[in-house]
Amino acid sequence: MSTKPTTTDLEWTELDQRAVDTARVLAADAVQKVGNGHPGTAMSLAPAAYTLFQKVMRHDPADADWVGRDRFVLSAGHSSLTLYTQLYLAGFGLELEDLKSFRTWGSKTPGHPEYGHTTGVETTTGPLGQGVANAVGMAMAARYERGLFDPEAAQGESPFDHFVYAIAGDGCLQEGISAEASSMAGHQKLGNLVLLWDDNHISIEGDTETAVSEDTVKRYEAYGWHVQRVAPKPDGDLDPHALYNAIEAAKQVTDKPSFIAMRSIIAWPAPNAQNTEAAHGSALGDDEVAATKRVLGFDPEQSFEVADEVIAHTRRALDRGADAKADWEKSFQLWRDENPARAAEFDRIAAGELPAGWEEKLPVFEPGKGVATRAASGKVLQALGAIIPELWGGSADLAGSNNTTIDKTSSFLPADNPLSEADPYGRTIHFGIREHSMAAEMNGIALHGNTRIYGGTFLVFSDYMRNAVRLSALMHLPVTYVWTHDSIGLGEDGPTHQPVEHIAALRAIPGLNVVRPADANETAIAWREILKRHTKVFGKGAPHGLALTRQGVPTYESNEDTARGGYTLFDASGGTPEVILIATGSEVHIAVEAREQLEADGVPTRVVSMPSVEWFEEQDQAYRDSVLPPSVKARVSVEAGIGLTWHKYVGDAGRIVSLEHFGASADGKVLFQEYGFTAENVAAKARESLTAAQR
Repeated sequence: MSTKPTTTDLEWTELDQRAVDTARVLAADAVQKVGNGHPGTAMSLAPAAYTLFQKVMRHDPADADWVGRDRFVLSAGHSSLTLYTQLYLAGFGLELEDLKSFRTWGSKTPGHPEYGHTTGVETTTGPLGQGVANAVGMAMAARYERGLFDPEAAQGESPFDHFVYAIAGDGCLQEGISAEASSMAGHQKLGNLVLLWDDNHISIEGDTETAVSEDTVKRYEAYGWHVQRVAPKPDGDLDPHALYNAIEAAKQVTDKPSFIAMRSIIAWPAPNAQNTEAAHGSALGDDEVAATKRVLGFDPEQSFEVADEVIAHTRRALDRGADAKADWEKSFQLWRDENPARAAEFDRIAAGELPAGWEEKLPVFEPGKGVATRAASGKVLQALGAIIPELWGGSADLAGSNNTTIDKTSSFLPADNPLSEADPYGRTIHFGIREHSMAAEMNGIALHGNTRIYGGTFLVFSDYMRNAVRLSALMHLPVTYVWTHDSIGLGEDGPTHQPVEHIAALRAIPGLNVVRPADANETAIAWREILKRHTKVFGKGAPHGLALTRQGVPTYESNEDTARGGYTLFDASGGTPEVILIATGSEVHIAVEAREQLEADGVPTRVVSMPSVEWFEEQDQAYRDSVLPPSVKARVSVEAGIGLTWHKYVGDAGRIVSLEHFGASADGKVLFQEYGFTAENVAAKARESLTAAQR
C-alpha cells in the first residue's frame, strides 16, 4: 500500500481554498433553505471534488458530452451538492439560482443527481453502490471502445484513452453490489478507474462501528486493486496536495484499478455538527450555519455568498476545457487521417446508426420446427456479431444456458489472463455470478456510449438485478436484458428457479419494455426491433428485457406485426371472432391448439400473440381495436405466471389462465398439464367467457 507523498506539483492558491470553502457554505445554505438534505458530506468532500474538477479531470464544461472527456460518478448520490457546487463553479450551466432551488419542483438540482436532467451529471445515483458499478461499466466500455477504434496505440497515446473517477461513501461500500463490481474491476485490471472512498466513519445510525469492522483497504487489495490511503491535515480537513499526488500515482498504475481511502470528518468545519450522524441527513440549523461561516471567514448574515474573484477563478475551467479539447481534437484528427475506415465506423456508431445490410443477416426460421426461443436468440446474436462490431455482452456465468456467447474465440479479459480466448478488447463478457452488478455495469457501459450492450441470466434472477433495471428505465438507457428459463416450463429445477411473478413485476417498471416472443421468428424480429429502438432515431431510449424459453416451441410464419407488440396470429373463420385468445411466449401454441378445438366446435376464434404489452400500448387506438375489437367481450388470456397484467385486456367477461402460486420440481410438460396450461382448459375457459359475455 502506498503512503502519503511528500512532494507535490499541485498549484493551490488562496483563491482555490476560498473556492473550496465557498462550496462548503453553499452546501450548508442550500440545505438550510429547503429545510432538508445532506449537507455534511458535501462540506467535507469539497476539497476532493474541487481537486478533481479544477485540477485533475480532462473535461470541457462548455461541451459536457465531449467524447474525449474523463468521466465522474458520484456514487454517494445523497451528497448531490458535492457535484452541483462543482458544476456551478466550473461553468457547466448551473447558476446560483439553481443551488437556491435545491430539491424543489422543476429545479435543475434534484435531491439526487439525475442523468439527462442536469448537464454534467453522468449517471443517476442515489441507491448506494450503484454508482460504483456504473463506474466499473464505464471503464469496461472505455477499453472496448479503444479496441474498436484504436487497439494498436501505445498506452496513454490514443484519443480514446481517458479515466473514470468515482467517489463512494461508507454506505456504497457496504452494499453488496459494490463488492461484486469491485471484484469484477480487479479481475479485469481496469487501470483507467480511480475510486475515492470517503472514509468518514458516519452513517445514518451513527458511527460505522455499529455495523462494520473489516479493513476495507485490505479488502480492495485482495480484489487486486492498487490502494492508497490519504491522511487528513492536522486540523482534520482533507489535504488536497496529498490527494492530488495520490490521484497522479493512481494514473500511473495501468494494470490495476485504483482505490484511494480518504479519511475525512463529516460536516467539517462546523463547530458542533462535525463528526455527527445528524450532519449526514439533516439541515445544520441557522445557528450552526452561521457559526460555520464565521470559522471559514464568511459573513454569517449572508446566504449563498460567492465572491466575484472566486467565481472568476473557478470559471477559468472553461478556458482550460477549451484548450484540452482543442489539443485532443488535434490528436483525434491525426487518428482520423491515419485510420479512415475506422473513422467512418466511429462516425456511424457515434451517430447511433446501424451498418448497411444488417437486417439481411437476421435468421428466418422454418415454420413447424420446434425451437427454444433462447436458442433462436443465440443464433441472432451470432449472425449479427460479424456485422455490428459495437454489439457485445455476455451473461452472469450462464452463457451456455442463456445462449449469449457472441464469439466463442474472443473473451473480454485482460491480456495476461491464462485463457486462450482472452483479449482485452474481446466481444464476450464473463460477468461472473454477479447479477446485480452486471445490470449496473451494463448501465455504465450504455452511459459511456459508442457500444451496444446486452447481458443474460435466468428470469428468476432478475430479482437480484431489479434496482439496477429500474435505474435503466429511469435513465432511458439502451440496454438489453436476456432473461431465459422464463416459466415453469424449465421443469425439474423446481420452484426456486421457476419465475411466477417476475414478468408482471417487470412490466410494472415504467419505461421498461418486456418482450416475451412466442417462437423463433418472433425472437428474431424482437431483436431487430430492439436494435432499431436503440438508435438515436427513436429519441428517448428504453431498456428491453427479453423473456425466453428453455424448452422448444413450435415455429410459425414470420410476422412483421411482432414489432407492434401484439397482432393477430391466427384469425377466426370468416374473420369475425366470437372469442379472442391472447397469449405470450410458450403459451401461444397452447392457444393455437385451443383455437383448433373451438373452431372444430363452430366457435370462430382469434389467437392474438402479444410479445410486448408495452409496444402494443404504443400503437394507436385504431390498430389496438383492430386486434382486440371492443365488441368482442369473450376473451381469454394465457400466460404461465401471475395474471396481474391481463385484467384490462380480458374485461369483466374474460377469463385468465395463469399461475397464482409457485411451481414444483417436475418435467415442464407435466407441470403445464397439472396447472391447466392445456388446450382443453383454455377452450373450456373460452366457453365460460362466451357464456359470461352473453349475460
